[in-house]
Amino acid sequence: MKILVCISKTPDTTAKIAFTDNNTKFSEAGVQFIINPYDEWYALVRALELKETLGGTVHLITVGGADTEPIIRKALALGGDEAFRINADSHDSYFIAAQIADHAKKENYDLILTGKETIDYNGSSIGGMLSELLDLPFVSIAAKLDINGQTATLNREIEGGEEVVEVALPVVVSAQKGMAEARIPNMKGIMAARTKPLKVLEPVAADNLTTVVGFDLPPAKAGVKLIDPENAEELVKLLHEQAKAF
Repeated sequence: MKILVCISKTPDTTAKIAFTDNNTKFSEAGVQFIINPYDEWYALVRALELKETLGGTVHLITVGGADTEPIIRKALALGGDEAFRINADSHDSYFIAAQIADHAKKENYDLILTGKETIDYNGSSIGGMLSELLDLPFVSIAAKLDINGQTATLNREIEGGEEVVEVALPVVVSAQKGMAEARIPNMKGIMAARTKPLKVLEPVAADNLTTVVGFDLPPAKAGVKLIDPENAEELVKLLHEQAKAF
């Protein structure tokens, strides 16, 4: 079993959000970065579980500059065998997917896993684009994944129930909550990650199909208005006229 896990660098959820360059770029000043949780907790950990039960290797890939290397090293510390960094700085989904697809075509992976989305841009687009570029089936937002021979069985939550899908390998899968339980790197894994291969690859030619016009912060929350518990009429009036609750 040869598995590729796509890894993204994202701001920690506690990071203070600010923008620069006339609100067209995210300000990284003072921001702590982490592995995108959907990539780490679900896609990567499930890949490691499959390796432990079925054997094989787990490769990691990210698209970014040298500042992404601490993130990919942490993924190696969790148990990845080898990592690849495409040396390009782009937030365009198509460009990123094209870089990963070019690498994947050369390696013939049985399974390619992504998180269902990144917690910064929430695009949910890389998995589907990889599927198209590689001409492989795609199962999105899967909560469970089992492999039996050359068949993958996946469970997806759908409106009002659950869907069970069977698909032949190779396949691209985006993982969501339920796929696996989060792991913490141990000291042995951290030490081993220092010597595991991390290969830097130059990007292939690909278009950037999107550009950021601007970012806006959500409006500040209004203060809390206290209503006398004996004044139910005022509460109903405010809910109707200001909150538009009914």
